[in-house]
Amino acid sequence: MTTEAHSPVDRAHPYSPARLVGDTAYVSGALAVDRAGEPVTGASEALDAALDRLEERLGTVGLCLADLVKLTYFVTDISLREAANDQLIARFEAPRPARSFLAVSALPYGATVEIEAVARRRADDGTAR
Repeated sequence: MTTEAHSPVDRAHPYSPARLVGDTAYVSGALAVDRAGEPVTGASEALDAALDRLEERLGTVGLCLADLVKLTYFVTDISLREAANDQLIARFEAPRPARSFLAVSALPYGATVEIEAVARRRADDGTAR
């Protein structure tokens, strides 16, 4: 079974925010922007904003942060790694999601962080399926 989160077609964002294929969700990159689409400044504030936008995308397919199994961070400043480690410790219980951390030259809309993810729907008892 494949489930897509549907939103109005937008030429700037013609992709699904998240797709659920079986029990696995593939989540498009979520930028460090506020709800109005403006870039969020400050290291931990930008990381939190990107994770908050990611959580919203997960919600479109009925999942939450606890369902994450893999995160990929794209950052314009590699020195954000320590703050990202602090965020993982603060926002996730063990076992935490696997993570990749990549520096890029630029991100859309002037954002400094983008996070994409893979998640898996848990069984009713909260364990992985």
